[in-house]
Amino acid sequence: MNFGGVIENVMTREEFPLEKAREILKNETIAVLGYGVQGPGQACNLRDNGFNVIVGQRPGKTYDKAVADGWVPGETLLSLEEAAQKGTIVCMLLSDAAQIAVWPKIKEFLTPGKALYFSHGFGITYKERTNIIPPADIDVIMVAPKGSGTSLRTMFLEGRGLNSSYAVYQDATGNALNRTLAFGIGIGSGYLFETTFKREVYSDLTGERGSLMGAIQGLLLAQYEVLRENGHTPSEAFNETVEELTQSLMPLFAQKGMDWMYANCSTTAQRGALDWMGPFHDAIKPVMQKLYESVKTGNEAQISIDSNSQPDYREKLEKELQALHDSEMWRTAETVRKLRPENN
Repeated sequence: MNFGGVIENVMTREEFPLEKAREILKNETIAVLGYGVQGPGQACNLRDNGFNVIVGQRPGKTYDKAVADGWVPGETLLSLEEAAQKGTIVCMLLSDAAQIAVWPKIKEFLTPGKALYFSHGFGITYKERTNIIPPADIDVIMVAPKGSGTSLRTMFLEGRGLNSSYAVYQDATGNALNRTLAFGIGIGSGYLFETTFKREVYSDLTGERGSLMGAIQGLLLAQYEVLRENGHTPSEAFNETVEELTQSLMPLFAQKGMDWMYANCSTTAQRGALDWMGPFHDAIKPVMQKLYESVKTGNEAQISIDSNSQPDYREKLEKELQALHDSEMWRTAETVRKLRPENN
């Protein structure tokens, strides 16, 4: 398929229908290890699409969530080890830190012919740091939804699909690609585009730290602060910084592109946007280049491994997230959301 003049390998649901996916995986037992971020969406979508799925999860709040979602303890909800033993496709959907911790136990159950499945290239790409080195007689595959597990599930229930990338790292059975594509269709992907484990993790870590999460928060906060420092009220600063972006403009360029969004704004807005996009690009690109280099060298991976392996990392994380929540901009957001017409 042609993307801006570049040809890529893409698989659609029309080319690879659900019936074909079911036929390919009809004798497989899909063991989803982890019921945190990606686990619920993928497991429930696969189950609803008619695949044989079991879940491996440790006791706790997440285990209780799995029970609430209809997974039956002792039958379809098992320990991590039991699920890995029974599964023919073993899905590592635990956090990156948890994957490192449980790998010595899980690898014992990866017998010849099984498939080890990931939704992130982290563990394999940085295997010298994670020690996740799979045996040579299994398939190692990946489908990486381009969004959260919550979005994957929500869009599935709405009859839509979240796009996913796919990759085969190791084909021991000769059937790894079919297994991968069938799995991608089974979880409800809108379409599947080819990548590698390395490219996936490089782009994913850059995106999370960049335009998807890190950079967007930095950009929004900088504009909000400048407006507030110049006498604008919290409501005005938030509406001009966040609310108009998310509620009005994002749907426009998501639908038909940035040029179409520009064309549907005032001529004053068009002129200003065209004049200022260059300076913003020139200021931000060096930061993006520095970020990508940090990802490529493994520095970002090591920071993540080191911080997430600390016994108090959850407490520290909660403090940082709470500080974000308590900031004026996001406390203003709570009030603005309540004032939206659909909430009144």
